[in-house]
Amino acid sequence: MKNIFWFFPLSALSSAGANARPENGHDQYTDKRANMVEEQIKRRGITDEKVLKAMSKVERHLFVSDEMKGEAYEDHPLPIGSEQTISQPYIVAYMTEAVRLMPEDRVLEIGTGSGYQSAVLVETVKEVFSVEIIKGLADRAREGLKEMGYTNIEIKHGDGYSGWPENAPFDAIVVTAAPREIPEQLKEQLKVGGRMIIPVGDLFQQLYLITRTEHGFEEKTLLPVRFVPMVEEKGTG
Repeated sequence: MKNIFWFFPLSALSSAGANARPENGHDQYTDKRANMVEEQIKRRGITDEKVLKAMSKVERHLFVSDEMKGEAYEDHPLPIGSEQTISQPYIVAYMTEAVRLMPEDRVLEIGTGSGYQSAVLVETVKEVFSVEIIKGLADRAREGLKEMGYTNIEIKHGDGYSGWPENAPFDAIVVTAAPREIPEQLKEQLKVGGRMIIPVGDLFQQLYLITRTEHGFEEKTLLPVRFVPMVEEKGTG
């Protein structure tokens, strides 16, 4: 199968304090990040300037272990520990562009993981609410993103299938793990006109873009993908 992109969002943050940027704003990773955007993202057709700006700014090496920092801007996922990896940069850019985000949007993210996709979102929209089912990951992402200076994001430990109804409705929902079927409860947390991007399936998965209209929901398949399964809390079904 062609055009399979691997995306494993559950990972651990490295310490931002150990990677302080020099006073001139240019460090050993700056050129690597710029090359990543040019070679891996722009050349593959990503054109949204908001997305390109966010991908150019977010420092992926802060989301990987010290041993992996030299590979932080290469075109593949990286192991982080706990049998998890951080996502491929292209698929983060692709999903962020495909969901058609606007600066004033309020976005729900399902699967905080390392916080890398979260950081790209908070650079792009007004406010992000992110749900992570693994408490340790939620705590590390919250602490790491705060240390990096991000303030327009709330992270909670919880079941992604339930979303975050207290803060609904949302302009967009970005799901970073694959359920077998599209969760109806997430669809219902979209505004009319809102969009959700979500991988769906088991062994064979498709990335869907779902739009809520005045008359229901429109679904569009985008491309075949391979994501980690979306975990559901025990006892919920």
